[in-house]
Amino acid sequence: MMQFSVHHRLAGFYFWYYSIVGTFLPYWSLYLQDQGFNYKEIGLLSSIAILTRIFAPFIWGFIADKTGKRMLLVRIATWMEAIIWFLIFIIPNNMQSIALLMLIFSFFQNAILAQFEGVTLFWLGDKHTESYGKIRKWGSIGFIVGVFSIGAILDIVDIKYLPMMLLCIAFTAFIWSFTIKEPNSAPSSQKNLEPLLPILKKPIIAAFFIIEFIILFSQAPFYSFYSNYLKFAGYSTTQIGFLWSVGVIAEIIMFNYANFFLNRFSWRNLVALCLIMTCIRFVLVGLFPNHFYIQFISQCFHSFSFGLFHIIAMRIILENFNAKLQGRGQALYSTMWGLGVASGSILAGQYWEQVSGEYIFIIAGFSSLMGLLFVNFLPKKLQIAG
Repeated sequence: MMQFSVHHRLAGFYFWYYSIVGTFLPYWSLYLQDQGFNYKEIGLLSSIAILTRIFAPFIWGFIADKTGKRMLLVRIATWMEAIIWFLIFIIPNNMQSIALLMLIFSFFQNAILAQFEGVTLFWLGDKHTESYGKIRKWGSIGFIVGVFSIGAILDIVDIKYLPMMLLCIAFTAFIWSFTIKEPNSAPSSQKNLEPLLPILKKPIIAAFFIIEFIILFSQAPFYSFYSNYLKFAGYSTTQIGFLWSVGVIAEIIMFNYANFFLNRFSWRNLVALCLIMTCIRFVLVGLFPNHFYIQFISQCFHSFSFGLFHIIAMRIILENFNAKLQGRGQALYSTMWGLGVASGSILAGQYWEQVSGEYIFIIAGFSSLMGLLFVNFLPKKLQIAG
């Protein structure tokens, strides 16, 4: 019964955390557009929201490994998130103020997931293979609830109320965080941190993080501009929310059935498959903006672009970073995510109006194939799940 309770609480926090993401990610760029910002400014603001993932996770990972207080950091960060969304009603609505808001928000936002992933893996222990996907899927469900319900609400109320919705969800996540204790199996405070560099020199680790950068670079226009792209093509916010939800439903299905792939193919072949599917996905997005069903199909490929790739990433980090390095290992994963999406968002915003959104997505799709140059450094042999 106790084990079920822990799983329920972990799943619940994923639900609320990703409800914030599902409310912020699809609609924030629409909010900025409504407030009078142009595509170049939206690209810069979106990159600021992501750019802190380059350095913030390492700061939080260092503190987590040093103190051993991972859940305390999660609580502080969720509280600060709620404060930030309250402040948006007070500060002037200009480029400088919103940029500062995004910088502070994302600094704390990036403290949450990397450390909570570590908390989850420590709580699951030897059962992480069979249980992680089942728990993590509740984050995907939270994303769907956020994106779909907020999309429907925004068809009724003005999008200027979006920060108020984010405030309510962030405060709920903060309250929920108190239901989860520090994992007993996690290492406590460390006076002398174990060096990270020897792990990063391993070919599998270096190659994996390069591939992660590439696959996230190719996804940057999607994260920053997909909603604007669909809005320009004539889609309603309900339809936009639905298409975002399709991607996450595909992700949930992958979390449930990933072992089908993991038990039959090597990490090398699976990562290559993720890169190829990502290419096809965004080429379809760029070629057929007005075809709802093709956009639907392209969103289903999110199960590979993110779902399967993420599960492989968690296993690579768990197997190559020991317990005392987990905080910084997870932080590095978040850092490369931020570096890829931030650089891609800046470039997409810079050239969006010059070459059109259609070509941006096509170019982004083909850029993912560069990752195939590095897959040979991943394990050739089958990595058995469990």
